[in-house]
Amino acid sequence: MKHGTMTKFALVLALSLVLVPLVASPAAAADGEVDSGDTAWLMMSTGLVFLMTPAVAFFYGGMLRKDNFLSMLGQSILIVGIVTVIWVMFGYSLAFGADSYGLIGDAGHLMLNGVGLTPNDLAPTVPQLLFMMYQGMFAIITVALIIGGVAERMKLSSLMIFLSVWTVAVYIPVAHWVWGGGWISELGALDFAGGTVVHITAGVSTLAAALVLGKRITYAKGQAEQPHNIPLVVLGGALLWIGWFGFNGGSALGANGLAVNALVMTHISASMAAVIWGLISWLHTGRVSVLGLISGGVAGLVAITPAAGFVDATGALFIGMGAGAVCYGGILLRKRAGFDDALDVWGVHGLGGTFGAIATGLFATTTVNSAGADGLLYGGGTDLLVAQIISVVVVWAFAFGVTVVILKVLSMIVPLRMTKVEEKIGADIIQHGESAYYLR
Repeated sequence: MKHGTMTKFALVLALSLVLVPLVASPAAAADGEVDSGDTAWLMMSTGLVFLMTPAVAFFYGGMLRKDNFLSMLGQSILIVGIVTVIWVMFGYSLAFGADSYGLIGDAGHLMLNGVGLTPNDLAPTVPQLLFMMYQGMFAIITVALIIGGVAERMKLSSLMIFLSVWTVAVYIPVAHWVWGGGWISELGALDFAGGTVVHITAGVSTLAAALVLGKRITYAKGQAEQPHNIPLVVLGGALLWIGWFGFNGGSALGANGLAVNALVMTHISASMAAVIWGLISWLHTGRVSVLGLISGGVAGLVAITPAAGFVDATGALFIGMGAGAVCYGGILLRKRAGFDDALDVWGVHGLGGTFGAIATGLFATTTVNSAGADGLLYGGGTDLLVAQIISVVVVWAFAFGVTVVILKVLSMIVPLRMTKVEEKIGADIIQHGESAYYLR
């Protein structure tokens, strides 16, 4: 059987498995009263988090060769569609259904069974249907982050199969562990908006994928390091910054003081990280890189994500400062190590999320959120810090290992990469038959 036929057969098989009709028994909705203000804020936040997926496509696409820009946009649109279908059919139920042994949710909400316009225990003042969709946007943006690390070389069909399986095998279990009543939440670890669930899973999985796939053919020549449109990168980064207010602020699940704190701390951390990145760039190269400034801002956004609802301004400033330094260093480390994480998803999201999760164990304070815990520097001892480190180590190992297994098995069924000729031509023409720039 030829590779092209095998690829199409594997894609059809994967989609058919996902689209098999699921039947579930009725489940009673939780009693509660919907708050119109909280509902309005979460609706707005859902839209802001959705904005982050096309934003990341512009942010990533501007850093690629011009022959691969459309591929970022097309992959992002496909991810929105595929992950939404998975989430609605069974993903939400497995992530947020009744806990089974601390590992996964049950089948009570398959096909959104019992998910209606009344609240549930996880979101007591907004319709559960809205909470479901808000969390679905988190799943979408997490999967979209991974495409930056495997850009310019992975076949579209193989990429979509990989990301579909990854959503089920990595994202959904970790989301349940942290937010759905699983073992990490029982451990006492804190993750307000996704430092572990989103950034560590995506960043570490990208590292694994980059190592399995190998380098782009242009990487050795230095061509792959040159962004084709930095203004698009800044535009995407700015839209990400805006979307992050819903990403972190919306995670309070209400229009309240906690949402205000999360939103403000998010901006403080991002601002500090952008300044620190620019300063390090100046000291290191003698210039302040514009690409670096917006990358620093994103690093600060990543690092504050797990802490936004647990820290005050002092914590946010220190987290932003550390994020700028850690992520800048991570990119230098990646270049020295020589592996091809095309757009430094590991360096920014993997390391930034790791730093933020651990820093939460240092800077969290119950004066901000009584439902949290005091970190080491706020008189809370080492309990929270130890819980944060354990959760980070386990999620690192789980995401890396499962990603390697998925890609190794998939490579036995379908080719993972485009041919060398196809890579040279570019994914836009090869995969989409279109070009972003017709005037040459």
